[in-house]
Amino acid sequence: MKLSSHTRPLALAFALSLASFGAQAAAPFEFGYIGQQIVPTGTQFAGTTIGGLSSIDYVASSGRYIAISDDRSAFNPARFYELSLDLNAFTRSATPGMAGVGFTGVTTLLDTTGLPFATNQVDPEGMRYDATRNQLYWSNEGQRSGAGFQNPTVRSAGLDGSYGRDFAVPARYNPSGSNTGLTPGDRGVYNNLAFENLAISTDGNTLYAATENALAQDSLPATAFNGSRSRILSFDIDSSAADAEYIYDVSPVVYAPSPANGFATNGLTDFIAVGDRQFITIERSFSLGTPANGIPATGNTIRLFYADARNATDVSSFDSIAGQTITAVSKTLLLDLSDLKNDDGSTLALDNIEGLTFGPSFNGKQTLILASDNNFGATQFTQFIALEVTAVPEPETYAMLLAGLGLIGVAARRRSN
Repeated sequence: MKLSSHTRPLALAFALSLASFGAQAAAPFEFGYIGQQIVPTGTQFAGTTIGGLSSIDYVASSGRYIAISDDRSAFNPARFYELSLDLNAFTRSATPGMAGVGFTGVTTLLDTTGLPFATNQVDPEGMRYDATRNQLYWSNEGQRSGAGFQNPTVRSAGLDGSYGRDFAVPARYNPSGSNTGLTPGDRGVYNNLAFENLAISTDGNTLYAATENALAQDSLPATAFNGSRSRILSFDIDSSAADAEYIYDVSPVVYAPSPANGFATNGLTDFIAVGDRQFITIERSFSLGTPANGIPATGNTIRLFYADARNATDVSSFDSIAGQTITAVSKTLLLDLSDLKNDDGSTLALDNIEGLTFGPSFNGKQTLILASDNNFGATQFTQFIALEVTAVPEPETYAMLLAGLGLIGVAARRRSN
């Protein structure tokens, strides 16, 4: 991959402008549906099976994207892809095809000894490219199951996949106790509900990782009857040290499963920074056997939220928040993707959306790109969705901005004429 350290991402400038315009707004963004494209399960590239795309990040200097695969070295070695997306080829159709989606490279992630990871020794989930330092950050969920316990990790890597360094994940995240995490005294992440995502602050100094659901000592996993108290953990990028932590309340599962004891989950699957401790987050809810929007029915409900941690309690001093009085991250629903329609009026069918990034400008507007993890399942699909983004300032915030720019008098005169 040819990635430049001299060009900061286009998304950063947009994020800063959004923070200035909409920092205090209840819902500071609006979205328009550009279209989608779908890569069928089983598609091959460079001797690998494309799938499990659990993150996506736009590299402005190359105009391409990187996407990590959460393959636990079962099908092929743990890896990430480089790809291109031609948004002109995206279409609002239930059967869009994959025109405009081009895979251009695949890179194997290496362990601390410089070798590919062995089967089931890592679960790659989140990845971000740091243009300033010209390096990658990636997260590993770890494991809590009868097959063994593995601690979750956050690491840096070279563009060639080589090991860089570990960030200092606090020991309270490490799983201990029972396999389920539901026994009194259990601690650490639940299985498959740990560091699903990463985000880089708009000033480029802080890396954020969030658990998909709570730590075992903090609360239960999400069900149709209760939410889950995830943690957002921050790191100083230069020192790798852990810093502040905030509680993000994941909502309950949207639809109860059928049968009632069927599998269901809701989790914080990705997020991006849009200001000082402000984010756009994805919550992906899945319920087995429930009516789903779109054809084919997938059981997924995908929602975007605006999340603001500026007034949230720093819980980094609490190994458990049980019994503590805290203020959680505030959040406001921005978009339920079930509301999006194709040109023929059909509802957009949604797969397991787990990746989120700002993309390039398209038709004069900033874009937001989402990607799905197909779990390498025959009935699932790798999906890319493109949205256009508009910042929506509150009137009072807008007036303050105009005043700060010395334009309030001009605006008032125009309204009076």
